[in-house]
Amino acid sequence: MAQAYTQETEQHGGDAPEPTGSRARRLLGRLRRDRGIWRRGLVLAAIAVLLTLVMIFHAEIPNRVGNLGSLLETFLPWLGLLIPILLVLGLVRRSASAVLSLVLPVAVWLNLFGGLMFSDKSGGGGDLTVVTHNVNADNPDPGETAKDVAASDADVVALEELKSGAVQTYVRALEGTYRYHTIQGTVGLWSKYPLSGTKPVDIKLGWTRAMRTVVDAPGGRVAVYVAHLPSVRVKFNAGFTAGQRDDSADALGAAIANEPQDKVILLGDLNGTMNDRSLAPVTSQLRSAQGAAGDGFGFSWPASFPMARIDQIMVRGVTPVSAWTMPRTGSDHLPVAASVKL
Repeated sequence: MAQAYTQETEQHGGDAPEPTGSRARRLLGRLRRDRGIWRRGLVLAAIAVLLTLVMIFHAEIPNRVGNLGSLLETFLPWLGLLIPILLVLGLVRRSASAVLSLVLPVAVWLNLFGGLMFSDKSGGGGDLTVVTHNVNADNPDPGETAKDVAASDADVVALEELKSGAVQTYVRALEGTYRYHTIQGTVGLWSKYPLSGTKPVDIKLGWTRAMRTVVDAPGGRVAVYVAHLPSVRVKFNAGFTAGQRDDSADALGAAIANEPQDKVILLGDLNGTMNDRSLAPVTSQLRSAQGAAGDGFGFSWPASFPMARIDQIMVRGVTPVSAWTMPRTGSDHLPVAASVKL
C-alpha cells in the first residue's frame, strides 16, 4: 500500500502545493528576465516627479492667471489621492520605475500633512471653549441650528451670515445659555462672560461683516474678532476669482496688527485655508487651533462632503489644547470648535 501511495504521489506530483520560497524565486527570476521593467512607465514616473515638485513649490505657482496658486493651495491635501492612482497604474504596467518613483510624493505629502492625518494633538485643561459657525443665510431652520450650537456648551459662540429676518430667532434661542451678546451687521457673538470695547471692523466691503470685542473671561481678557470674508468663485473663463476676499484679508490683517490686547482669538469663515497665500496678512500673525491641537484635517465645507477647512479658529497669545468639528446643522458649513488656555 505504501508503494502504491508513493507511485500515486509521484504521478500526481503537480497537485502538491508549491513552496512559497520557490514561487518568490520564480517571480524574481521572471522580473530579472523582463528587460523592460525599468523602461516601461516612464511617463507615470515623470508624473510622480511633477506631483512632488508641485507639492514642494506650491507657493511659487503664480496667481496671475485665475489665481491658480490659491486654488491649488485650497485643495492641496487632496493631491495625495493621485498617489494610489499612480501606484495602481504602475502595477498594471509592471513598471519598477513608476512604482519606485512614488517614494518621492509619498515622503513630501507625509511631511506636509502627516502630522494632521496621523496624530491627535488634543489635550485637556482648556479654560475657554469657543465655537464659530457660518449658519447660512438660507438656513431653513435657524432656531434648530442655534439650539445645536448652544448644546456645545461653549463659552463663546460666533455666528456668521446672519440674515436680518432670522436674527431674533438666534437671539431667542441662545439667550438662555449666553447672558451677553452683540450683533454687528451679519456677524454676531454670544458669550457667557461680559463684553466690552465692541466695534465693527472695516474690511472694505461697504457693509459690516467683521467685528471686534473683548471677552472678560476668568482666565483673562481676550480680544475676539469675528469675520466673514467675501466668497471666492471658480469660473471657467476667469479661474479662481478672489480679489475682493484678498482685499478684505488685507484689511482684517491690518486691524489685528493694531490690536492692543496680547491675547487674540479670530473666529470666522475666511473662505480660504491656512495654505492659501492670499490670507497671509492674517495667517502670518496667528496660528491655527486645528493645526496646533486638532485631530485630522478638520474640513468644514461643504457640510455634505467636507473638502476644505475654510472656517477658522486662530489665536495669538493663548494656547490651543484641543480643536474639532461639530455635527452638521441646517447650514452648508460645519461648526468648528476649540478649547484654549488663557
